[in-house]
Amino acid sequence: MNLEEAKDFCNKWLAAWTGNNPDKLINFYSTQSFYSDPTVKNGLKGHDEILPYFKKLLKNNPDWKWTYEEIIPTEKGFTLKWKAIIPVRQIEIIEFGVDIVEIVNKKIIRNEVYFDTLNLINAIQKK
Repeated sequence: MNLEEAKDFCNKWLAAWTGNNPDKLINFYSTQSFYSDPTVKNGLKGHDEILPYFKKLLKNNPDWKWTYEEIIPTEKGFTLKWKAIIPVRQIEIIEFGVDIVEIVNKKIIRNEVYFDTLNLINAIQKK
């Protein structure tokens, strides 16, 4: 995937993470894709496992915003350095992280998400 293709894909895909529309988001993933993040370290496989997780995740975070900081094309897709602005109660948590994304036929077949969750967890746990 070249840089322009990756940027175009990221603009559409990252926008789908906002607004609590998991059906739109899952359409970026192949039916047999693999997804992992710090909450599901062992990963989820296929739409049957990933979609219920996306439904819960997006319902709990309908207003977060994701943007790319840097995209590094790879043979199978790209590595993405991203920024997320996550509203938690009356504050916004800003997180930076990295995704490893592999794509076949314009669908994600592997998406591994890495970031330090400490600030987010602390903000959620405050009462």
